[in-house]
Amino acid sequence: MAAHFDRRLRKAAVTTTVAAVAVAALSASQAPNVTADGNGRQTTADNAPTSDASSQESATGNSPYYTDLPPLDSPSPAPTIGTPSSRGPSEAGIPATVLDAYKKAEAELLQSKPGCNLPWQLLAAIGKVESGQARGGRVDADGTTIGKIIGPQLDGNGFALIKDTDNGVYDGNSSYDNAVGPMQFIPSTWAWAARDGNGDGKADPNNVYDAALAAGHYLCRNNWDLSDQGDLASAILSYNNSQDYLSTVLSWLEHYRKGTHEIPDGTGSLPGSRSDGTGYGSGSGSSTGASVGSTGPRTPGTGSPSPKPSPDKPSQPGKPTTPGTGSPSPKPPTDPEPPAETPGPTPTDTVDHLENAGATGLTAMAGDTFTEKISTRAETEDGKAVGKVRIRFTVVGDTDAAFTGGEKVAAVATDASGVAVAPALKAGEKTGGFTVRATVIGRSVKALDHKATVTERVADALESITDTTLTCTPGGEFADRVEVKATRKGEAADKVAVTATLVKSVLDPTENDKGPYFKDADDKPVRTLTGLKTDAKGLLKLPELYADDTEGTYVLRLTTAGGAVRDITLNVAEAQPAPDPSEDPATEPEA
Repeated sequence: MAAHFDRRLRKAAVTTTVAAVAVAALSASQAPNVTADGNGRQTTADNAPTSDASSQESATGNSPYYTDLPPLDSPSPAPTIGTPSSRGPSEAGIPATVLDAYKKAEAELLQSKPGCNLPWQLLAAIGKVESGQARGGRVDADGTTIGKIIGPQLDGNGFALIKDTDNGVYDGNSSYDNAVGPMQFIPSTWAWAARDGNGDGKADPNNVYDAALAAGHYLCRNNWDLSDQGDLASAILSYNNSQDYLSTVLSWLEHYRKGTHEIPDGTGSLPGSRSDGTGYGSGSGSSTGASVGSTGPRTPGTGSPSPKPSPDKPSQPGKPTTPGTGSPSPKPPTDPEPPAETPGPTPTDTVDHLENAGATGLTAMAGDTFTEKISTRAETEDGKAVGKVRIRFTVVGDTDAAFTGGEKVAAVATDASGVAVAPALKAGEKTGGFTVRATVIGRSVKALDHKATVTERVADALESITDTTLTCTPGGEFADRVEVKATRKGEAADKVAVTATLVKSVLDPTENDKGPYFKDADDKPVRTLTGLKTDAKGLLKLPELYADDTEGTYVLRLTTAGGAVRDITLNVAEAQPAPDPSEDPATEPEA
């Protein structure tokens, strides 16, 4: 009762300081193969609200999380590592390796996605509610947890229903998925969100460096700016759809922002209560010997633990005692509870196959956005549409094409007509074909592959910018460089590939073996250049041109993808001497 009162008191205190922003809850658990009782909030993934955030795949499958709240007072200033206060358990202390992982992830995201503005304190807040900072920092020197952290199986019994997607590779469960690691990723999300955060060449959800970096990228997708309260809400809700989780994460975020400090690995305090009504268990303690919930119930307005009731005080109200014994009276007999009803099939359970609901053979030029979006329809065995089913779209193949925001994966819920429409797809610079694969999240259904092709950039016209006649003496260097502008439909064509060839004549496109030439890196003559590209304004200036000892008139031909051609005339001739004024006939004497 005292612990329950403490949690209610602390929750009331922080609620007044938390913005009404929704935050996504991550699943967390201390021990493997733990199942939930009837207090779990989420029933199935298909019953999640149809908001923008919930339409995205949850990182944790909406698994349970730790509900412990930070103390009312933060250390100010924070103690430094090595002081007596930092050696003991403190809610503001974060184990050294875990803290380093959060800060490294923040630094990497600052470089790769600066517009996201990810604070490491947000990763710390999520890590706190997911796993108690990797169970108080029980990690080895490489950041891998000592023993796997596995959440309860997501079998629809008080949780989301997510059937096995990894053959038990990560969670050891070949029937259902479990959230795994210090940041509690479900295997289906880790399959595409995985990152190598410690540079060992592999991505392991049980490694705090890998998991923290993956969580950072997950929170920064969809062009979210986490300095904006709305985007912060959307990002965390996409991690786990729970308003209570929002309050818990935001309270820890605010707590860590006020001040924190580094403590040795393995000395962090362990969480006590979990959102599904379970926890580490009564009397369990942290590795420092402190009991779970190291701060007891607080007296309102003081921030200090309330005095513990003495052993000789009366028993708790609501539990009548047998007169003269002080022991609880035996409970009256009750009728047996009816057996729990077996839940019916979810929409996801009824999906038999996926069908293409949009265009086929999508094509876009490099750098352009595909004009049509990829659509997939979920159907039952008899062809009926299935709504409220989550479809994952994944860009696969050797391509740099991506969805809006630069992400390779997007999860979208089907509408009432059973159709899920992927975000806009943008072509990269790499040409060729690739695949966008659609799969049903939480069910083993044959994937549907959508084919797409990226073509090279083209120009339909080349204009010469060089107005002067290009001339050179035998064995010399042309004074001016050739410059052209490529256009497409009258607009500047950027990044268009151009080939320059010194041909024998306007009618003979064969490469000439004499006359003007370019130089390669070894100063050897070359008469064909490839790999040239126009700049952002469609302009291209060619390298310097040289001439051998052969006089004559020559042709430099420039061509682009799309059929644009421009011929430039080059003259190689001896310079004509300037006339001598003394030899002017008008000045010569008459005979």
